[in-house]
Amino acid sequence: MALARGRRSDRRIDYWPGFVDALSTLLLAIMFLLSVFVLAQFLLSREVAGKDEVLNRLNSQINELTQLLALERATGQDSQDQLADLRASLEAAQADRSRLQTLLDQGSGQGAAAEARIGSLSGELDNQRQVSQRALSQVELLNQQIAALRRQIGALESALDASESRDRESNAKIADLGKRLNVALAQRVQELNRYRSDFFGRLREILSDRENIRIVGDRFVFQSEVLFPVGSDVINAAGEDEMKKLAAAIIELQREIPPEINWVLRVDGHTDNRPLAGTGRYRDNWELSSARATSVVKFLIANGVPANRLVAAGFGEYQPLDTADTPEARDRNRRIELKLTER
Repeated sequence: MALARGRRSDRRIDYWPGFVDALSTLLLAIMFLLSVFVLAQFLLSREVAGKDEVLNRLNSQINELTQLLALERATGQDSQDQLADLRASLEAAQADRSRLQTLLDQGSGQGAAAEARIGSLSGELDNQRQVSQRALSQVELLNQQIAALRRQIGALESALDASESRDRESNAKIADLGKRLNVALAQRVQELNRYRSDFFGRLREILSDRENIRIVGDRFVFQSEVLFPVGSDVINAAGEDEMKKLAAAIIELQREIPPEINWVLRVDGHTDNRPLAGTGRYRDNWELSSARATSVVKFLIANGVPANRLVAAGFGEYQPLDTADTPEARDRNRRIELKLTER
């Protein structure tokens, strides 16, 4: 008889949940990759916008310094032209002095007039020398200012090169971080899906193969009549037996899931679309669905399941499995769903 039961169980293997698990995993991975890509693009655009602003400021400063350098060069050229004129005048004065000295040597008879002329020319020569010295001082000052401007331009160019280098390093780090996040996410999703499949497989084994307990997509579904009386959130005796089996399976699964996977078992309460009676404990289906999910969570905690691994949520009548307005559809929509997922 045991062999016959085993053969009948083998014939009931359903491959559809595994296919749905794989498809949902692929969709989750694609959504996460898109989220990471959008985040990386947002961070990269902010980084590039900041660098462009710094580059624009540096370019503006370089333009101003270039204009100032051109102005200083023009002023320096004027001073050099003036200095050349002064030097020419000085050379002419020296020639006159030499000529006068020659005349003086040739005939001292013109002594008084020649000496006066020589004194006048000597005074002019001294004045020209002073003017020439001031011009040379101005040229030296201009040369120093030009050297300082060139040093400033060199420092700005170095800062710009360093900024571009940091931009390239930041872009490389962002790309590397995105790759590592993608790899880590894929590994986590694969591990959690493996444990979800194991968990659902154990639930199929330990819970009776009843029509009102089944797998829908990535969720394990209990019809409300299995656990609760009509309009109540108190788990009945048959439901407590099923929940004890569920608690044992969760505790066993917890020992196997690595601690770095931050998983939770979400308990969702759903009702049909019929309004509750006005004299009942609950005002609407929102309150009833939330209370039923909370009752399941509290019962599992009382039977040893860690509270930080459980989440209760109520959806009322607004997440139906069947939208038809028939008794059969309403029976399907009254349910408790269990979903193993990441926090």
